[in-house]
Amino acid sequence: MTLDAILAVTRRRVEALKRSAAEIGRAAQKAPPIRPFPGKPAATVGVIAEVKRRSPSQGAIREDLDPIAHATAYERGGAVAVSVLTDGAHFGGSIDDLKGVAAAVAVPALRKDFIIDAVQVHEARVAGASAVLLIVRVLRKAELLALANEVRAFGMVPLIEVHAEAELEAALAAGPGVLGINARDLDTLVVDARAAEALIARVPADVAVVGESGVETRADVERFAAAGADFVLVGTSVARQKDPEKAVRALVGVKRQPRVWS
Repeated sequence: MTLDAILAVTRRRVEALKRSAAEIGRAAQKAPPIRPFPGKPAATVGVIAEVKRRSPSQGAIREDLDPIAHATAYERGGAVAVSVLTDGAHFGGSIDDLKGVAAAVAVPALRKDFIIDAVQVHEARVAGASAVLLIVRVLRKAELLALANEVRAFGMVPLIEVHAEAELEAALAAGPGVLGINARDLDTLVVDARAAEALIARVPADVAVVGESGVETRADVERFAAAGADFVLVGTSVARQKDPEKAVRALVGVKRQPRVWS
């Protein structure tokens, strides 16, 4: 499954969603307050734990996953936020998963999807998201800035994701609330942790950074911490567990390290 193929499906989904754009926009304007997404954690690397059933890179992870049960377990384990996949075709998620999780936990929820249109931002706000993922690779610079501004206009935080240094300028120009460094190349699905760690060093020290992909053990969290990450996003390794609370607890408490902007 290529990124272009995934985006083709996303565009069809968004076109269908646009039929209700006015209604969704009105609901977003009236939506109740949301929990603030965390800024830089004080002492330890914040763990953002993810609800997902499958992925293009891993295949089936846990098709019977109960998003609310997993999310509440993540919270008990010490997660500072919960990421919810809302793409159905490729990750087995839905906007209802996000609604349920946001209502069930006291920590903020991140909508993780291929966001290409403002109607998806409004939909995220209605569902109770505190943050919305924006991926530089799938957006033109002007689109990225417009969507980041739309996210902020509705009181949410844009988590802007990059994979390569060439994407960093556009991400920083859009004013990320949090910057995600994805070790996985969305075109090849290959994980390169060393390249991600090197890219973290290129991020200004005042920008909060999330290390994404390939985090399975405490040693992986420690490696991202040593590179200067403020958060890690953990998906498959906790989503597949029968005891997700224990899995998250094993990853929390890693001391943050100062990031020197190179």
